Parts: sequence; structure tokens; C-alpha cells
Amino acid sequence: MPKLNISLAQMTITAGGVRRNVEVMQGLVEEAARRGSQIVLLPEMWPVGYVPEQAPEAASPLNGGLFAQVSTLAKQHKICIVGSMPEKRGDLVNNSAAFFAPNGQVMGVYRKIHLFRLMGEDRYLQGGQSPLNIELPWGKTGIAICYDLRFPEMFRRYGVEGSKLVLLPAAWPQTRLDHWRTLIRARAIENQYFFAACNTTGESQTGDGPAVFGGHSMIVDPWGETVIEAGAAPGLYTAEIDPALADETRQRIPVFEDRRPNFYGLDDIMSRLDL
Repeated sequence: MPKLNISLAQMTITAGGVRRNVEVMQGLVEEAARRGSQIVLLPEMWPVGYVPEQAPEAASPLNGGLFAQVSTLAKQHKICIVGSMPEKRGDLVNNSAAFFAPNGQVMGVYRKIHLFRLMGEDRYLQGGQSPLNIELPWGKTGIAICYDLRFPEMFRRYGVEGSKLVLLPAAWPQTRLDHWRTLIRARAIENQYFFAACNTTGESQTGDGPAVFGGHSMIVDPWGETVIEAGAAPGLYTAEIDPALADETRQRIPVFEDRRPNFYGLDDIMSRLDL
């Protein structure tokens, strides 16, 4: 199983400034490729910022617009790119994280299931219907977005399905930075996989007024140890991981073999929730 270089592209996003944000994103992807990274992870709604009311206007279809630009960039630099963007699907708009392969192809799209009503996301966007766990050269990789982090059932599913890595673009506020660190570490420990999360940083104007995002993008290993953690400054943060550690951890503490889901009463609930 190959080792993996991951770059976290922590951005200060200009609200509504798509052209500026694309320029910043391109520079970060180019630098990640120069460093030899196989994956570059971008924040949530990186083209427009976490301003749900602006998402419909900025949205583009999966085969065009911003998605096509990112596809071209992935192919040009032979790198995997993940980060959430507003996706137009007929009359609907989703907060979508597509996984772009080094050949520019979309390996899968995760559409955010849990919408953050405190900032009106549910008023402007449609919730997704299914998690996404992709088979990749280094092992299965799950994708989630920001607020999903508070819903452990979804991440347990990724663990049960054998994920070695979960990727999470986010726009997490500075005021709840302790929650951010705690939940990422908990999800990694309880499911015994690597967890890579890329957050927005800096102040941005939202529909509810100014918001300060927390930064501190991080990668945590299956033991809950921090591989890398950014501070509050924008930049590219790169680390190497060994996905085989997920298997080793599961062998040493066989959590998944010792589960007794028939006693939890959750199987029927989870099937009805499509989780």
C-alpha cells in the first residue's frame, strides 16, 4: 500500500470573489503538485465563501463551469483535488465535494447531507442523499463536509466499510475551535482511520454579518495523534501518511470485530436514513 502526501490548502476566502478565490486556489494546487502531493484538499465552498445565499448564483453543473476548471487543473498537475463547490443540478443547488483524479475525471461526488440551518444553508441548498466512499490506490476514502462532523453515524459507516482515510472540507468558526479539534480526533480514534480536514481562515462577510473562521486545518492518524495542524494563517500544509497504519490499528484493537450492532437497535434506523 503506497504512502500518501496530502496538502491542506487553508484559504482566506473572499466572499463572492470567485475570480480572486480561483487564483488563490490555482496557486495552492500548483505548489502542492511541486511538493509531490497526491491529494490537495480545499475548504468548503472555496469559490464563493460560506455565504449560502450566493451559492445558487455561483453554482455550475458538474460537467462545466468551475468543476471543469478544477478538472483541467487536476489533469495539468496530475494531482487529486477535493473541495466543496456549489453544484447546479436542474433547479436544485447542492454543496458538493467532487473527487477529481489526476487524469481530470470525477471519481465520485459527495453532496452535503447535513445542512447548517444556523447560517441558512437549508434555505438555499438541497441536502444530499448518500455518503461517498471511494476505492482508491491507497484504500477506501470517505468524504464529508463541515457540519457532517457532528454526526458520528456517518463516519461509523465509513469505518465499517473499511475506509483508510476521510477527507473533510470545512468552514468552521473560530468560536467553536475546541469542538473542531475534539470531533476530528474522536472520529479518527473511534473509526481507526486517518482524518484530513481543511478549514477556512480569516474574517468573511456572510448574510448574517461578519464571521471569523478558525483555520487549524489538520490531519489526525488512527491512534488520534496529530500528524499536522495549521495555525490561523492561510497557507499550504503538507504531510505524509501511511494508510497501512489503519489496518495495523484495527489489528491491535479489533473494534470492528467486537462490535455487536444487533444490541444497538440502530440498523433499522440507519437503513431508513440511508446512512
